[in-house]
Parts: sequence; structure tokens; C-alpha cells
Amino acid sequence: MSRLPSGSEASLEPVRYALRRRADTEASRLAEDARSESESILSTARAEAEEIRKTAERQGAEAAHTEAAGRSARIRRQARRTVLAQQESLRTELIRHVQQQVQELRSDPRYPRMLRILTERADSILGPMASVTESYKGGVTAAAGSRHLDFSLPALAEQALENHAGEVHRLWDAE
Repeated sequence: MSRLPSGSEASLEPVRYALRRRADTEASRLAEDARSESESILSTARAEAEEIRKTAERQGAEAAHTEAAGRSARIRRQARRTVLAQQESLRTELIRHVQQQVQELRSDPRYPRMLRILTERADSILGPMASVTESYKGGVTAAAGSRHLDFSLPALAEQALENHAGEVHRLWDAE
């Protein structure tokens, strides 16, 4: 490197100043561009993150709703099974109770009169030539040719239960 002649230092000062000023201006501009670009990138990233969060929130809510609906349906089905099982249990208990009460009729002092009424009813339906016999289950059975009647106590109890089934169902539906 060669040395500059004396006095050239002072004459180069305005050049140095201009170069420094240009470098400072360029550095400031580059810094501002970098800040602006980083703010833009950060803003875009925040917007994307917010969209991702909203999408995840919506999907989570939809999944929760679907899960809740499924759980609710399962609970309703289980509740219905429980109600039906309880109704069936009560119906079975009612049938057992009615059959037990019917068997107790045989020891009732009015039982012979009831047999006469059942016999008369069988005769009126099948005719006076019908063969009417007392059933071992209580009550009577009758036959005339190919026609048969079952007025046994269990059959009459079953018929009474069928006749009143609507009342039993209304009790269950009243809930």
C-alpha cells in the first residue's frame, strides 16, 4: 500500500463523510426493511396460528358434539331397556299374582255357584248337547263336536289380563 500525499487527508474527509452517511442510511434502510419483513412474517404467522386454533376449536366442538350425541343415544337406549325390563318384571309379577288369586277361588264358598254359571255359559254357546267337565285347574272345559271351550280358571285369568292390558299400558305411559 502506498501512502497518500500530505494534505490529502483533509481533502478526503468529505468523501469519507459521504460514504459513512450513505452506509448509515443504507444500514438504516436495511434494518427498517428487516424490521418490516419480520413484522410481516410475524403477522402472517399469528394469522395462520389463529386460523389453526379456530379450526382446531371448531373440530373439537364438532367432535365433542358428536360424542355427546352418541353418549346421549346410548344412555337413552339403556334407559329404555331398563324401563322395558322393569315393565316386563311387573307384568310377570302381575300374572303370577292373578294366577295365585285365581287358584284361591277354588276354596271360596261361591266356587260351586261359579261352576254352575260357567257350565250354563258353555251350554249356551255350544248347545245343550255339549260335554262340560270340571277342569283339574279349576273352572270347566266344554266340547261339542269339533268345537271346544276353555273356561278353566287359568284361561279365564289370562283372558281377563288380556282384556285389561290397555289399562296396564296406560299406567306405564302415565309417567
